[in-house]
Parts: sequence; structure tokens; C-alpha cells
Amino acid sequence: MRDDVGECTLLVAWHVENGSFGDTNLGGLNVMLAAHAPGHMLEVKLIVALYLDDRADIGQREALIKIFGGQAGGHPAVLCSFVGQVLGVKAVPIEYRAEGKRRSISIPSLAAAEIEALKGQGDAEVTIANHPVAVAPRFPAVVAKSKHASYRDYSFNWEISGKNGFYSPFGYEA
Repeated sequence: MRDDVGECTLLVAWHVENGSFGDTNLGGLNVMLAAHAPGHMLEVKLIVALYLDDRADIGQREALIKIFGGQAGGHPAVLCSFVGQVLGVKAVPIEYRAEGKRRSISIPSLAAAEIEALKGQGDAEVTIANHPVAVAPRFPAVVAKSKHASYRDYSFNWEISGKNGFYSPFGYEA
């Protein structure tokens, strides 16, 4: 996220460890959202692009679009209320990794991000709870710093390395 120049850019990724939408299993699939706020995030609508794991079959893709497009209700619908324009939805190869205190996501030729948790007292994770623009409410977010973050698609060309990052579990219900 970057707001020091009057605008904000962010990449948000979800890895579904276990979960389903109705009878449709979504376990192991990944989703990424690129978002741009052309002003203060709480004062303008976001311009977004959604990326779905290309390993998903048609039913899984439809379920992911309903969930992350807000039609299924729950917290994703709240997040979607901040969206003003969807540039597109693409099925692409998405690689997600979680190794200790590092998380990474990559889409060949489009996006790559790697974050690492900040060290707190006694090497514990630094966390924030109940933050106002939570992607995963009910779960504390681990504070991290981006080692690398870039995105190139549509008319965007972002290099936002060295900025803040967060990771946490999530659980969405309608």
C-alpha cells in the first residue's frame, strides 16, 4: 500500500487451504487482486483487476468470482463496496508460497510479491487486530515488509518494494 503520494496501490492474495462454496471444493486454489486508489483510499473508489488460479475448473472459477466479486455476501461484499471499476478477471497460473515468516505470490509476466514478518519482542510476530480496513476480519494481521512487489498489467506498472505488507488466515462466510 502506498499513500505518501496521494494515491494507493496494493496487491492482495488469498490461498484457500481448505474451503468450499456449496459443494464446490476450493482447497489449494489461489486468488489475487490488484487495486489502485487514485486518491485517499477512503475517499475514492478502487480500480481493480482480479486474477483466478488457472488450475480451477469452470465451477470453481464461477465460485471464486461469486465470492471475491462480492455476490456471495459476507466480508468480500463489504470489500467490494469500495470498488468503482473492475478492469477484468483473468485465469492465470498463480504460485503461492508460505515458508516460516515469509509469504510470496507470483503470476508470470504480471506480478510478484514477497513479504517477510517483522520481528517483535522475543522474535514474536508483530500483529495488528481490529484494523478498520481489514481484508480478514476476526484474525490478527502479521505486520510484514515487502522484500519485492511489482505488478504490470492493464495500464499499470508498479514497483512497490520495501513497503508495508500483512498476512493472516482468513475465513469468509455468507
